[in-house]
Amino acid sequence: MDTVLLRAFVTVAECQGFSAAGKVLHRTQSAVSLQIKRLEDQMGQSLFERTSRSVLLTRHGERLLPYARHMLTLEDEAREALGERQRGELIRFATSEEQASAYLPELLERYARRFPDTRLNITCDMSAALVGQFQEGLLDAVLSIRHVPTQSGQLLGWEPMVWVVAEDCRLEDWDVLPLALNPEGCTFRAHALSALGRDERRWEIRYASTSPTGINLPVQAGLAMTVKTPRSVPAGCRIVGEAEGLPALGQVEIELHRRPGHTREALDAFCEELERIVTENGDIAAPLSGEATGEAAND
Repeated sequence: MDTVLLRAFVTVAECQGFSAAGKVLHRTQSAVSLQIKRLEDQMGQSLFERTSRSVLLTRHGERLLPYARHMLTLEDEAREALGERQRGELIRFATSEEQASAYLPELLERYARRFPDTRLNITCDMSAALVGQFQEGLLDAVLSIRHVPTQSGQLLGWEPMVWVVAEDCRLEDWDVLPLALNPEGCTFRAHALSALGRDERRWEIRYASTSPTGINLPVQAGLAMTVKTPRSVPAGCRIVGEAEGLPALGQVEIELHRRPGHTREALDAFCEELERIVTENGDIAAPLSGEATGEAAND
């Protein structure tokens, strides 16, 4: 049985679509469809039910999937044993700078003890940009703030957003609330402006930056206020309580994307350890049963 066809089959099953699978496999949608057709011809069975809205496994496809994954794992292990792969898997991981600061110190120390030869390529950027790169097949795993539901995103939980100012700041000293926020497209920015709009507060964006440092410096200097999660409140700053009259901000959704069709132990272990560290954070509310998929409601 051709493992190239099996890898296409597993990827389509996990992406739930031919177009998304094509991006991961660096092939056109028609090429992936042809590979699935060849596999179906070999098996003598239809493996997917195709509709205008979705691609779902048939009964025969569901039976084949665990065997296909096992065969791909064996192929990868055999290639490594015969020296056909460079020692140490490369994992292309991405997250925001603030999530990296919160979770990577513990993750990297633990992971390195178990997989000392694994190579990590770590990218930090805004969540929306990173999810786009993942969907183009440029990344293996992404920890992100959900902006829109995706097929690849696994919901890990909800995290509260809070208003943050310098420790000695008093809101009554500002006739117009000065804001330091990320550029357009950031969900924290959207929540902040929506909340202030409902509250009919006067505000203006004084500072904008894609970097946490560019946001934190004016806030720490008492020149502006911003929106964070509790884990990311910078030194010298405090959370503004409800008693000070600012509107509630709600929560954001934390999600994990992992490369479909990938059978390597090192990546699976990396994602599992990352998920454990994130979900054990006291500020993260775990999703309810049946909600840990990319179809959860948008924040």
